[in-house]
Amino acid sequence: MANVLAHSLFSEFDISLFKSGKHYRLFEKLGSHPIEVEGQEGTYFAVWAPTAKSVSVVGDFNYWSDEEHQLYVRWDESGIWEGFIPGVLKGSKYKYKIRSHNNDIITEKADPFARYCEKPPHTASIVWDDSYKWSDKKWMSERKDKNGLDKPYSVYEVHLGSWKRKNDNEFLSYADFAKELVDYVKEMGFTHVEFMPIMEYPYDPSWGYQLTGYFAPTSRFGDPAGFKALVDALHQNNIGVILDWVPSHFPEDAHGLGFFDGSHLYEHPDRRRGYHPDWKSLIFNYGRNEVRAFLISNAVFWLDQYHVDGLRVDAVASMLYLDYSREDGEWEPNMYGNNENLEAMSFLRELNEEVYKRFDGIQTIAEESTAFSGVSKPVHYGGLGFGMKWMMGWMHDTLEYFKKEPVYRKHHQNDITFSMTYAFTENFMLPFSHDEVVYGKQSLIYRMPGDEWQRFANLRLLYGYMFTHPGANLIFMGGEFGQTSEWNFQQSLDWHLTQYDLHSGIQEVLKDLNALYKKEPALYEKQFSQEGFEWIDYGDGENSVLTYIRKGHDAENDLIIACNMTPVPRENYRIGVPKTKQLKLLFNSDNTKYGGSGIGKKTAKPSKTELHGRANSIVVDLPPLGVLVYK
Repeated sequence: MANVLAHSLFSEFDISLFKSGKHYRLFEKLGSHPIEVEGQEGTYFAVWAPTAKSVSVVGDFNYWSDEEHQLYVRWDESGIWEGFIPGVLKGSKYKYKIRSHNNDIITEKADPFARYCEKPPHTASIVWDDSYKWSDKKWMSERKDKNGLDKPYSVYEVHLGSWKRKNDNEFLSYADFAKELVDYVKEMGFTHVEFMPIMEYPYDPSWGYQLTGYFAPTSRFGDPAGFKALVDALHQNNIGVILDWVPSHFPEDAHGLGFFDGSHLYEHPDRRRGYHPDWKSLIFNYGRNEVRAFLISNAVFWLDQYHVDGLRVDAVASMLYLDYSREDGEWEPNMYGNNENLEAMSFLRELNEEVYKRFDGIQTIAEESTAFSGVSKPVHYGGLGFGMKWMMGWMHDTLEYFKKEPVYRKHHQNDITFSMTYAFTENFMLPFSHDEVVYGKQSLIYRMPGDEWQRFANLRLLYGYMFTHPGANLIFMGGEFGQTSEWNFQQSLDWHLTQYDLHSGIQEVLKDLNALYKKEPALYEKQFSQEGFEWIDYGDGENSVLTYIRKGHDAENDLIIACNMTPVPRENYRIGVPKTKQLKLLFNSDNTKYGGSGIGKKTAKPSKTELHGRANSIVVDLPPLGVLVYK
């Protein structure tokens, strides 16, 4: 014990907050912290292990022996073990060796609060400090005005390990991404990047969704300062950063959080509530104060220490329902006799209240696949408090409609219009995510019917329809140039395809749609409000045509949109319009520069012919499998 000095970063108030589950900056106290004590440089260690009989720090500085550096347990029944070890400096590798009261089980665990981890398959934690000089002051000061729900939100979802690789199939570095990815996203015009989980994870096929290092960006691509520099570079180019965040489950890897101190410390002790049959992983005990503080501190950590602008919370539905993926007899109802996980609901509300209170201009986004009510409604109105929710129903119905041969689409007009019956019940983000291009679902381009020309025309139409439908937008990498193969996490995207005109045409469509979205207030000012949308005609199933209006605060900015869902051009097609002013064509997905046929008049002059309940109407030529946007 003499090799460990009694020292603490905790005050009595800290301990009180921790026990009550209200300490939301635990990363400043728990974990490893290089400091100086009594003139000696070293590292302070603190770990929560309430049922441990002893805790030692083992590492490359003591030959991984548990005899030399045993921590002291605090007297206040917090379950925290702590101590200062002189001479242990930044870069030292370590774990906690925990002897449990539970049958003297001995385990070696990575630090739950480690800021940096060994590169997998190695599993040790690394002592680190987070010194970094940020250069994104302008973005951070203006973020509230750029990241709001009434602003453009066009998200490029990225898996860093497979966006692009070096010629020998090696990973790019954070520094590489800070140049290549940032330049590309800026050129394409996306407003945000969403990173699939970058917190440390041991198993590549999990895509990052089985986390073990909640406070450490993965070392696959470099050190924590490298990831900060990537975020910084994105901000300096006016691109927001969203992180996938996984509070729903964690793996049973021996070095991870599971059975941490010989007890069910982080996971719920009842397997019916503490184990995921789908992912063979453990579920957090949302009713335990210290676990709630751990998770909310983790959300605060990424928003605070890494300047992140949003968290997309994974698998929310699995948290909300006690019977999620369970048969009768495999779950237990709550105190009211129903299937809602009241503790998880309470946790999510507390999470959202805290992060929105602490950080100006951030957003939380729920991946929630059911009709659970009020996901993106404020907590004080009885909601869960998220800023947005993924519109999974729209995604499913839209892809089902588009995969049908156009000749049959007239029988499914209700399928493509149904989303508007619930589009404003939540603040919806329209997602074409990684989940839609794996496991035999095929790439988006190969889910489109017809010959090559029709496939590409359908995809251009799909994106035009998406960007003019109310809501924010998300596209998974590769979709923006018509990647033909399914996503493979083990290799780069097929960038060579962009040398072909039809593929580069899809890129140009996305560039122009992103530019249109950012330029036209009618597409974003009221994107989550019924006031921002009006049907002109949703009933022309015979021709498979949709016409509608998008509206912003100023009626002068209203847009008229027409979608022709068949490969048959509709010449002299009449559409009722609200005004007498001449309309100008802003976007045509059938433009020849995209690989289209170029059908579509550049202007349209209204006449005093009544149609669709309006005193005026225009006559346009609808291109095959095309969408027109007039202003």
